[in-house]
Amino acid sequence: MPSVIIDAGHGGRDYGAVNGERKEKDDNLELALMVGEILAENGVDVLYTRTEDVYDTPYEKAVIANNSGADYFLSIHRNASATPGSGTGIETLVYRDTGIAGKLARNINANLSEIGFVNRGVIERPGLVVLRRTSMPAVLVEAGFIDNAKDNELFDANLDAIAMAIADGMLETLGLAREPGAEGEGSASDEVLYRVQVGAYKNRANAYRMLDRLIEDGYPGYVAHEDGFYRVQAGAFMNLDNAVKMEQELRRLGYSTFITTKDGGNVPMMP
Repeated sequence: MPSVIIDAGHGGRDYGAVNGERKEKDDNLELALMVGEILAENGVDVLYTRTEDVYDTPYEKAVIANNSGADYFLSIHRNASATPGSGTGIETLVYRDTGIAGKLARNINANLSEIGFVNRGVIERPGLVVLRRTSMPAVLVEAGFIDNAKDNELFDANLDAIAMAIADGMLETLGLAREPGAEGEGSASDEVLYRVQVGAYKNRANAYRMLDRLIEDGYPGYVAHEDGFYRVQAGAFMNLDNAVKMEQELRRLGYSTFITTKDGGNVPMMP
């Protein structure tokens, strides 16, 4: 299954932005854990850089993420302006606005804007360590301005919806969007998932070269290590028709594909 490592920005002695007694690090952690719970219930393997009020440098967070082997990196933050109260809205930061990271950022922003936040867009920030040093597609979500009363009202009144919006942005990007009406009817991990596979390799390096190609082409990709094979897959779908559409797109681009279920199957061995 696809995996994501979620980073609750700041922590410990690093408060992040503050507004009176309100500390960004606390908002970040609460929201990050909620997003992770939703993703885990819908077919994503979730890891965290922190689950408590502890401090790691941005570089250490990137190392934690890289060592985790996760397919995607999602950092949760809140914004602040030089003049308190003058900034408003959500934005998502990326190292470069291309490929799967750009797509993920736009999906998250679109969902958050439906809650009522101003959509400030996708912003390239190549200087940020957690975006520059992470080896997987990475985004940093700024969930409203902590120094803006209206944004805080939106955040507090709609925390569940904000977590759902961010999680849905990830699920949509991975092809794991929740089925309409499926909320509360059990997790996606209990359902059959149709996975579009573009290769199964005995050699890990070969698998990750194929993964790099897939991501560069703008498709959600991850490597599942199962039964001695490194299986390169593009999405995991609850709806077979959506899996077929993805398979057809990839075949037109020259990929050798087939659809397998969550439990896998007989896969021709590649070098």
